[in-house]
Amino acid sequence: MVKTLAALTVSLCLAFPAVAAQSKSDTKKPVRPAWSELTPAQQKVLAPLSTEWEGMDATRRKKWVAVAERYPKMKPAEQQRLQKNMADWAKLTPAERKAARDKYQTMKKLPPEKRREVASQWRQYQQSLAAQPESDPSAPPEPQSAETPAATGPATAGAPAPAPQ
Repeated sequence: MVKTLAALTVSLCLAFPAVAAQSKSDTKKPVRPAWSELTPAQQKVLAPLSTEWEGMDATRRKKWVAVAERYPKMKPAEQQRLQKNMADWAKLTPAERKAARDKYQTMKKLPPEKRREVASQWRQYQQSLAAQPESDPSAPPEPQSAETPAATGPATAGAPAPAPQ
């Protein structure tokens, strides 16, 4: 009888947490605000994120709603930048988003001087891209002449020249 009572007690102790966990997952509240709960103005501002909205947690949704509330007070250039950044973010894969978040956290931990240095390097890079002529991606690459080396640039800088044949 004691063994049976002990076995029953142990099985009940093991069963109740499993039942409690199951009931919590069954009664999980939907993350708020739902897309349908946003105002038309918020939906318009956050439109690039509409397909991602259902997968966002409550914290991220609240942050985006706060951004949408500040949007009317932004300058037109800031509004355009925000819209472009949201559209770019929506195009990223989950792995690319995680990498971006990780990089942001890494940058945030850098000392201010190092952050300024990295920001300066980024601006220089962006300026060098802007200075390059736009090329048509559908146009075939220009053929290289026999005198033009096939591999040039930083990857081969400092490498010995090939021996003449």
